[in-house]
Amino acid sequence: MPGTESTTLSPAPSPAVTGERADLLETLAKHRAFLRFTARDLTDEQAGLRTTVSELCLGGLVKHVTSAEKNWADFIVDGPSPEDDFDRMTEKDWAARAAEFQMLPGETLADVLDAYAEVARRTDELVASLPDLDASHPLPSAPWFEPGARWSARRVLLHVIAETAQHAGHADIIREALDGQKSMG
Repeated sequence: MPGTESTTLSPAPSPAVTGERADLLETLAKHRAFLRFTARDLTDEQAGLRTTVSELCLGGLVKHVTSAEKNWADFIVDGPSPEDDFDRMTEKDWAARAAEFQMLPGETLADVLDAYAEVARRTDELVASLPDLDASHPLPSAPWFEPGARWSARRVLLHVIAETAQHAGHADIIREALDGQKSMG
């Protein structure tokens, strides 16, 4: 069934949020909207199609960004979890991560987009209510993190914004290859 939601490209953050937090949330909202916009009017089947040599599909990208944003919001609150220790991940853990990038049987684009909206709502509430954007936690063990590094809530939010923007660009390429539609340009 084609997407039925209306997407604007620059939703504003809550009026109660001002200053740096408003800027961060507005930027994140803009890139979320670009990502969601690439999925407009697609069927579930189309959302699961690979259109490039990559393993990526539109629905899978939204699932991945949803999972990443949720995990980083959890990190802001609780710090690293044992599941984030990439040195201890099993084949089953890696398979579960790989499934984030696919539309699996029984998954619908509407459900994937609804899950993303819920995670976005939770993140926005978290950012609005954080006592201090400088609060930090040590990063989990992973080959791409410097050992012993710490990230503040602010740094995590900047990372989520960057990752969302990067994947919105990937989604735009996939969508253009799928049916010629573009998010921009």
